[in-house]
Amino acid sequence: MSTETSDSSEAERAVEPVDAPEDLTAAELAAEVEELREQVTDLKAEIGDDGKSMVIVATKGSLDMAYPPLILASTAAAFGWDVTVFHTFWGLDILHEEKSKNLKLSAVGNPNMPMPNALAALPGMDSMATRMMNRKIADNGTATIEELIDVSLEQGVDLQACQMTIELMDYDENDFYDGVTTGVGAATALQRMANADVQLLV
Repeated sequence: MSTETSDSSEAERAVEPVDAPEDLTAAELAAEVEELREQVTDLKAEIGDDGKSMVIVATKGSLDMAYPPLILASTAAAFGWDVTVFHTFWGLDILHEEKSKNLKLSAVGNPNMPMPNALAALPGMDSMATRMMNRKIADNGTATIEELIDVSLEQGVDLQACQMTIELMDYDENDFYDGVTTGVGAATALQRMANADVQLLV
């Protein structure tokens, strides 16, 4: 009988915390909570996603060249990557609300266009090529540039507009889509690229 009582009391002592919360001061509790937070952060870094990051530099503003950076950015963001797209020079037109809806496709110098360069250089051929591509996009149900921008922003992609190009092209910051980051210079872009796992120039 005494053995059972002894075993029971030992079991009770085993489950009791060494430092019960009510025995701790407010400062000690705060310190423990902060320590636990740090441990959780470390665990998330170890077992969470890979924490991959990607920076894309978009330099071209034609219809066919607007798709690659936005598709890659939105796809990477869907996988939990930290994605930045730095738009400079003609790439800035992708973020311009008005211009992005009227991006052109050039038929000249494109070996994949089903027409010789001599014919592609004729007046009006770029407009015709653009209409043909827009028709294919609509018939195929492919997302528009505007839709891809919305999806990218919703997924947390940082779409950046080069400040130097904004001033060079005499654009107004209010002309860009809501959510676009303005006032970004080359130094900031380089810093993001240096720390990124993947860097692409489009």
